[in-house]
Amino acid sequence: MKKIRQIIFYEGYFMDFYLELPNEVQEKIEYVFAIIRQVDQVPEKFLKHIEDTDGLYEIRIEYKGNIYRVFCCFDKGQLVVLFNGFQKKTAKTPKKEIDLAIKLKKEYFNNKTKQK
Repeated sequence: MKKIRQIIFYEGYFMDFYLELPNEVQEKIEYVFAIIRQVDQVPEKFLKHIEDTDGLYEIRIEYKGNIYRVFCCFDKGQLVVLFNGFQKKTAKTPKKEIDLAIKLKKEYFNNKTKQK
């Protein structure tokens, strides 16, 4: 299948989270990443915009009743930049996780601007 999008990691936040997870959950995350890379219109079940965050999205993974989220944004349309991830334990997404993702997104774009 043809890749529509590319996924990259910003800093080590996502990988730190990912490497702590059981292999089965890592495989499910890879499955969702494959959908994001290859499907033109990604279903909201897997990728959802977070309101009032200026372009922040959450990648949504569910495995055996456990819910995981990975925050990301788009850069130049087809580049997906991953930030932090966490296991969701309540119905509401923790504000500190959203705040961290917003901070990392700002850092990413600020560092990108400085490199030009």
